[in-house]
Amino acid sequence: MANLCTKVTVRKRPIKNGQLSLYLDFYPAIRHPKTGKLTRREFLGIYIYANPKEKFEQQFNKKMLQSAELIRCRRIEAIINEDFGFIDHSRGKESFIDFFSEQMEKCSNRHNWNSAFRHFCDYSQGKCCFDDLTVDFCQGFLDHLLKVKTPTGGTMMASTANNNFGKLIAVLRKALNAGRIKDNFIADLKPAKESKTKKEFLTMEELKRLAATPCKHPVFKAASLFSCLTGLRISDIIALQWDSICKAPDGGWCLRITTQKTKTEATLPLSDEALALCGERSEGQVFKGMSKCLPALYLKDWIEDAGIDKHITFHCFRHTFATLQIASGTDIYTVSKLLTHSSVSTTQVYAEVVNELKRDASRKISLKS
Repeated sequence: MANLCTKVTVRKRPIKNGQLSLYLDFYPAIRHPKTGKLTRREFLGIYIYANPKEKFEQQFNKKMLQSAELIRCRRIEAIINEDFGFIDHSRGKESFIDFFSEQMEKCSNRHNWNSAFRHFCDYSQGKCCFDDLTVDFCQGFLDHLLKVKTPTGGTMMASTANNNFGKLIAVLRKALNAGRIKDNFIADLKPAKESKTKKEFLTMEELKRLAATPCKHPVFKAASLFSCLTGLRISDIIALQWDSICKAPDGGWCLRITTQKTKTEATLPLSDEALALCGERSEGQVFKGMSKCLPALYLKDWIEDAGIDKHITFHCFRHTFATLQIASGTDIYTVSKLLTHSSVSTTQVYAEVVNELKRDASRKISLKS
């Protein structure tokens, strides 16, 4: 690079109150990355006593001079690497909120990102510049998330909080790679500890028993069994339209949907048995009359009538689909795609459930009396 600076010196400038201001002197001058003008000085914002008399004043001066020397060494290294961003101190005052928003716009799955962005704006009260980003400030965002109230009156689950926190970390990495933040403190950010909750599900025998048991609401029964055979969430079943059920290239039937929770587009195979649960083909909503209030009205009695002694929610039908698929030999990657999970690690919990069942089964045969 032309006019490459080869010398950086710590210099002192007298100011009022008997103090000296420390600054770096660059020779030759370096070009300011924002203004394009040549400059030889960078004031460090470090001040020392001009005439230290007391011992503590001498110790203070020594410590501040050491700090200035450390910065000088870093500047030499940056200049050798032709990284002159350090001289543009105004960039630290630019909006991190705007940067976060820009990164969100580039993501295909904006639904999850929008949630994290909204929570971060609430936490920062809509004002956050790059200079505000510290370990304590960013870790405080996670503490804020864990206190967010949910529609049911509780607080945000640790897994959900970690998901939102992860979006912030992803943006911080982009900011670091773009040179917008200089200190890499990302490794010091820690996720919340997640408590493992038991994912209840129906065994194959219980599922068959439930299918054979009458329910007071036929559409609710059909929708529930449809979830067991497809793994769809209740929100996706309610939103399911007949024009989303179409012929697949292989001659079978499939669902073409955009999931309500994650806004993920997916094409899922549909078995003849699952299609039969939809009833006669028409227009509009497939399961007409299905709503989120029906499980509270009909599920408990239906489960009890089937002789099933488990706490089953509608979402357990999705767990049932995943667990029975893996237990029957379907590989975890395929199950992950059928569940529209963004990561196989999310699906791994069902494999762990199946392995636990296998261990329990192995103990049922014993040679001991």
